[in-house]
Amino acid sequence: MENKEQLEKRIKQIELQLKKLSFSNRNEVCEDLISSLILQKAVMKKQLETMEKNPVIESIKRILPHKEKLICDYFS
Repeated sequence: MENKEQLEKRIKQIELQLKKLSFSNRNEVCEDLISSLILQKAVMKKQLETMEKNPVIESIKRILPHKEKLICDYFS
């Protein structure tokens, strides 16, 4: 797994590639490449997001019970 700085650097590289591709002709190969780059960027952003979460707080959130709100609770 990559560290935070490497992930941020790679995301910026992908954004730069997407900007360059946005000015090129829109053919099928280009569209497939853009789609794969967008997917890679989304996966890396999710990895970065999970890295930034505090594991202790997340485990506490899972242990504590959640009170579910029903729509009828808002009208009573």
